[in-house]
Amino acid sequence: MNRAEKAALQLQAVAVLRMLKETRTYDELSEVTGLPAGDLNRYVNGHVLPGTDRAREVVEGIGRDALSTELEARVEFDDEGYVDNSGVVFDQSFLDLVAPIAANAFGFERPDVVLTAATDGITLGAAMASYFDARLAYAKKSKETAVEEFIESRQRLASGIELTYYLPASALTSGQRVLVVDDLIRSGETQELLLDIALQADADVTGVFTLIAVGDEGTSRAEEITDAPVGALTTFESSTR
Repeated sequence: MNRAEKAALQLQAVAVLRMLKETRTYDELSEVTGLPAGDLNRYVNGHVLPGTDRAREVVEGIGRDALSTELEARVEFDDEGYVDNSGVVFDQSFLDLVAPIAANAFGFERPDVVLTAATDGITLGAAMASYFDARLAYAKKSKETAVEEFIESRQRLASGIELTYYLPASALTSGQRVLVVDDLIRSGETQELLLDIALQADADVTGVFTLIAVGDEGTSRAEEITDAPVGALTTFESSTR
C-alpha cells in the first residue's frame, strides 16, 4: 500500500465513524466499534487519523455492518412490497461511503467503466466510478436523438411487457473492464440486460453490485451469467412488506 492509498483508507475510516457518530454518543460508538471513546473523539474531530490496521478494520468490518444497518433503516416497503429507497439513492454522501466498502467486501477488480441503468442507479454508479477513477455509463429505455449507433438489449418480461435498454455504442469498447451496478435487484431482469450489453461490447465484466437485493432470484440470475463477484449490501426477504 502506497502513501496515497494509506491516506485514502484512513480518511474513509474517519468518514464511516463520523456517520455513525451522528446518532450516537462516543460511549455508544465505542460499544459498536470496540475502540476507546477517547480515540474515537480524536478521529471524528480530525485531531489524528487512525492507523492503517485500525482504519482497515473500520472500513472492511465495522463499516459494512454499519452501512447495511443504516440502509435497512432508510428503506421502506409499502403494503404491496414495492420499495422506496429514495432516502438512500438521493444521499450522495452516503453512497460515497458505500463505494470503498463494497469494493473491499466483494473484491471487485478496478473497472474502466461502471455501467448502470437510468435513472435510480446513476447516483450509486457515480459514487462507484469516482472511487475507482473510472468512467460512468448508463443505459436508457429510450434512444438519444443525436446518437446514431447503439448497443441494444431487450427482453420480454413474464408480464408480457417488453423491456429494452439502449447504450451509445461509443460508451463501451472491446476489452474494457466493466462493473455493473444498480440500486435494487429483485428478479434480475435489468441486470441481465446490462450484462448482455457488456457482453455484446466484448467487455470484461469485473462484478455486479447492488445496494438492495429483494430475495435471491436476481443475484442468482446474475451469477448464472457471469463468473465475476455478485454482491448486495443488504438483502431483504422476498416476502418483505
